[in-house]
Amino acid sequence: MADTAELTTLGQTSLLAGCEGNRLLAALRPSDLAQLAPYLKSMSLTAGAVLFEAGEDIHTTIFPCYSTMASLLVVTRDGDEIEVASIGREGAIGGIVSAGFKPAYGRAIIRIPGAAIAIPTVRLEEAKIRSPALHDLFSRYADVLLAQMMQSSACNALHSIDQRMCRWLLSTHDRANQSTIRLTQETLADMLGVQRTTVTAVAKALQDEGLIRTGRGKIEILDRAKLERRACECHGQVEAHFQRLLPEMKV
Repeated sequence: MADTAELTTLGQTSLLAGCEGNRLLAALRPSDLAQLAPYLKSMSLTAGAVLFEAGEDIHTTIFPCYSTMASLLVVTRDGDEIEVASIGREGAIGGIVSAGFKPAYGRAIIRIPGAAIAIPTVRLEEAKIRSPALHDLFSRYADVLLAQMMQSSACNALHSIDQRMCRWLLSTHDRANQSTIRLTQETLADMLGVQRTTVTAVAKALQDEGLIRTGRGKIEILDRAKLERRACECHGQVEAHFQRLLPEMKV
């Protein structure tokens, strides 16, 4: 894990407050949270921090809190990369689909900085063995994460860049829980796998229509309803699947 991630052991009071910032942890039964509590650590993650690279063993599972967001990327031999999943306060990253510290297939990087909670992956797996309810919750979340990856693959192949950009803005708006998204257009271009000039042109068109407002290192959502109409169906499909499989997760 990058040295830009600062870890400190959580006290009991800050533990409860921190876990409320992540919807997956907040959905745990008190008895299951108590199993994990001794091993949880708080993190302060900076933009660009690499959580793991492709081929590295996963030893830590990370729960982004509040507006913190990470990207899971596929990287080619030429160094090109594209986002296949984004993870925010609704979930976790690291050993989720593989259910353990098996080698990572892609790169995980922090896009929007902020707080997070970490746990050794082996401790999480041990708790899942002891608690069927905990195992079931994380299995359902793994299904949702896999569905997002599958939908992203279809979206990247079939939908226009303006539809894809609108989809990404909607999903990030959901996670950030605020109208302003702290992100540069260059970073957004990297995530979408296109040139920055393409993102700039699409952003200008959306701004001219009154959907967003761009500024230095930020994008503000002005009209979410219109943005939803401009986006492809992918955001709605993934969100509907999430609600079906994880109805107990608080917004």
